[in-house]
Amino acid sequence: MKTPLETVSLDTMIDNHIGKRGTQKREMFESELKIELLGHAIKQARQERKLTQGQLGELVGVQKAQISKLEHSITNARLETILKVFDALGAKVNFSVEL
Repeated sequence: MKTPLETVSLDTMIDNHIGKRGTQKREMFESELKIELLGHAIKQARQERKLTQGQLGELVGVQKAQISKLEHSITNARLETILKVFDALGAKVNFSVEL
């Protein structure tokens, strides 16, 4: 006889496997996740506008390789560059700062 599976929330799983909020490991995980999501947003917006990485790079004033690195979350880009990318894509950027 099969035992019923326990339902566990994503937050509980992350708490158990990564660490609770406020721990160094959890903060690093969430920071990396946000960078990954940012790269995905850049790529999605670029593709929706039917631009190549090279074309977007020209609009921003950076090399194609820099756009590729941003999209693949390989580099820690300057905020100025990220803002230029979203401006070139005609995307609205909102920031939330928690203290």
